[in-house]
Amino acid sequence: LPRMQSSGSKPCPCPSFKLREVASMYFTMIAVFLVILVVALQGSAPRGSDFPYKVPLDPQGLLELSWNISYPEQVVHFQLLVRDLRFGLLFGMSDRGEFENADLAVLWSDGHNSYFGDAWSDAQGQLHMDSQQDYQLLGARRAPEGLYLLFRRAFSTCDPKDYLIEDGTVHLIYGILEKPVHSLQAINVSALHRGLQRVQLLKPNITVPELPSDMKTMEITAPNVVIPSQETTYWCYMTELPYDFPKHHIIMYEPVITAGNEALVHHMEVFQCTAEFDSFPHYNGPCDSKMKPDRLNYCRHVLAAWAMGAQAFYYPKEAGLAFGGPGSSRYLRLEIHYHNPLVFKGRHDSSGIRLYYTATLRRYDAGIMELGLVYTPVMAIPPGEDAFILRGYCTDKCTQLALPAAGIRIFASQLHTHLAGRKVVTVLSRDGRERQVVNADGHYSPHFQEIRMLKEMVAVFPGDELVTTCTYNTEDRSRATVGGFGILEEMCVNYVHYYPQTQLELCKSAVDPGYLHRYFNLVNRFNDEEVCTCPQVSVPQQFFSVPWNTFNRDVLKSLYGFAPISMHCNKSSAVRFP
Repeated sequence: LPRMQSSGSKPCPCPSFKLREVASMYFTMIAVFLVILVVALQGSAPRGSDFPYKVPLDPQGLLELSWNISYPEQVVHFQLLVRDLRFGLLFGMSDRGEFENADLAVLWSDGHNSYFGDAWSDAQGQLHMDSQQDYQLLGARRAPEGLYLLFRRAFSTCDPKDYLIEDGTVHLIYGILEKPVHSLQAINVSALHRGLQRVQLLKPNITVPELPSDMKTMEITAPNVVIPSQETTYWCYMTELPYDFPKHHIIMYEPVITAGNEALVHHMEVFQCTAEFDSFPHYNGPCDSKMKPDRLNYCRHVLAAWAMGAQAFYYPKEAGLAFGGPGSSRYLRLEIHYHNPLVFKGRHDSSGIRLYYTATLRRYDAGIMELGLVYTPVMAIPPGEDAFILRGYCTDKCTQLALPAAGIRIFASQLHTHLAGRKVVTVLSRDGRERQVVNADGHYSPHFQEIRMLKEMVAVFPGDELVTTCTYNTEDRSRATVGGFGILEEMCVNYVHYYPQTQLELCKSAVDPGYLHRYFNLVNRFNDEEVCTCPQVSVPQQFFSVPWNTFNRDVLKSLYGFAPISMHCNKSSAVRFP
């Protein structure tokens, strides 16, 4: 029988490394790997039932990744199911899903022998065997559904060619080899059938609270929608609670995905509408349609949010999210993001979110607070920036006024920007010193937003400060990007989930508009091109007319770093605290 060899075994045309794993494999004429025997020389392969997290890697569902995390060992175990393996595959991680400067595990065949190794790609996408083999093959097994590969990887390997696995979003990449290759270096990455998938690899190790006996469920699902035959669709569906639905606590929710659509349903959110209006029109259609009633824009209070790869979301045992009862709208909006890159036609979908709720109210109502920047054009990012930083402040004066003496406990967080966002972090400061990171995502993607349970609760007391920092990339833009609600405008928000609920719903800042006016006057004085700062010209128009030389960029950075801020310390009624 031909042998599946580790990267160090002969006849691999690579430098000789210590033999790590050897597996015997049968290789058929139609080039499908069938495992006969596996001998793992290092580690032991976990059982299939030991992989609680699962996500499809490709839109067709040919590759399915499962994983588990050992925090004591600081290791991730991966199980990769390959339903139709031909001559091998690449799996790995990179900063934003690129195949250049990527960290990869590679399985490849020359048609006779099969090899597994830890590799990396350079800035041109050329593959190289890594001198330090950190993807450790633990085993492989054949099953009716395909081939299972089991391997492990430490969070941090101290290898400069390796990706550091950390909290937040991880961009996983894959490629399928459809022809035999005689060496690793012969693999042409650009010619592969390839793609990316975003996940939160390092899930928090949360103890599931005991659920009450009177718990009920409610499914908020799309009504047999025909998924449009286009790559990206946001679908909106309006539904409502029964009349006289009393106050309940949501204590858990989970996704309901139509079988066969697991690779198409990218993320989903359930919003509650404002109680300002007595009724909302029914709607079932694309969120960007001109037929969508404007009133649906007043359905913005998040009840539940799920993204691909996320598990069920549990509230802490002492708190629940209130819905129903006086002062609460009956109307709900379900929003589903369908990602259909292969443009399947005629696929029906009834996916959504299942809420678990109880009439036995818990001790505390949970609340949601917005941190970061106010939605205003006074905060802007010049074009052509690779890492422009904006900060939003929740100041000590606001928390002193608005929070109870015993403080609040933050247990979950949802970070949010629009398309230029690349990193988001919120830090808690006390007595002028940074004390704790509330939530951080160094590989943030606006295409992957979910409510994430924190590994440990964060206590916030009166007088504490919460600073949210967003990093943006506008290298593909030719004019300034201003703050606002449009998808090509920007936001910097952290929706923190906490208890006990307070009146403070929004704790955000922006630069003082008067100081921004001085900036435009300065630009006028020191530049040949005229920047109209007349009162009738809007702030976006003024930003669009700025000539973005180095001086104007640096002065704007300084303005945002040092100028006084306008603070928004708002109650849920949008009235500011005094």
